Amino acid sequence: MKIMKKITTGLIGFVLLVAFFNSLVITYPNEYKLVRQFGEIVRVTDVPGVSFRIPFIQSSTAVPKNLQLYDIPKSDVITKDKKSMIADAFVLWKISDPVLFTRHLNGQVAQAQARISASVFSSMKSVISNMDQTEIIENRDGKLALDIRSNIGNSLGEYGIEILAVETKSLDMPDDNKQAVYERMISERNNIAASYTAQGNSSAQKIKNDTTKEVSVMKSQALAEAEKIKAEGEAQYMQILSNAYNDASKADFYNFVRSLDAAKTALKNGNNTLILDKDSPMAQVFYGY
Repeated sequence: MKIMKKITTGLIGFVLLVAFFNSLVITYPNEYKLVRQFGEIVRVTDVPGVSFRIPFIQSSTAVPKNLQLYDIPKSDVITKDKKSMIADAFVLWKISDPVLFTRHLNGQVAQAQARISASVFSSMKSVISNMDQTEIIENRDGKLALDIRSNIGNSLGEYGIEILAVETKSLDMPDDNKQAVYERMISERNNIAASYTAQGNSSAQKIKNDTTKEVSVMKSQALAEAEKIKAEGEAQYMQILSNAYNDASKADFYNFVRSLDAAKTALKNGNNTLILDKDSPMAQVFYGY
């Protein structure tokens, strides 16, 4: 009887121990824990730590809570100008609603990736088909990714999935088309550069012509102003002379100074002899009559 009692006690203890461990729900920081009862989700735990469930009646499953990166397979897309390109992209996504994610996708990340791949490819095809090849190449580092993400919208929200970003790792042409496209792009850029050069030369010539015209006008105005000032100066000079000759004493002094200047000019270059007619005005200065 004592042995049976010990066995019974041991079995009861073992059952209680199993029940205790079966009731524990351990939630890690990078996951959601879903507690089910008879197949239905009755509770979602997203706070890290330990919680409890009803043993043997309730069960728990985990779905990832952290950011997910999915590398989408390369695919061919056609541009607006009917050029073929190879798109290689990746997606940053996360589970925003673990209940919807579990109900519609059975909590399987692989099924979610299949949905994401189809949605992103459809959006990428739609966006690229409305852009020329040159425009795509110019915008593939910024605007293109934003347009693809915007075009997806919240279409995956019904599956409990949130797309955070879509980035294109590469968006290239097939190898047999690359060289021809690059040569065409180089030619187009050269034509644009030549057009800018021609416009610059035309503008420079116009500026030069306008400047030359302005300088010519300013020079003419300056010459006219100089002639005007010169005429005014001569008029003042004549007026001064006129005023000087109006007075007899001033006129005599002026004639005397002019005669001395004439004599000085005649005695230059070592010439010390001055021959004058006695009736000349200069002789009259020296004779005093």
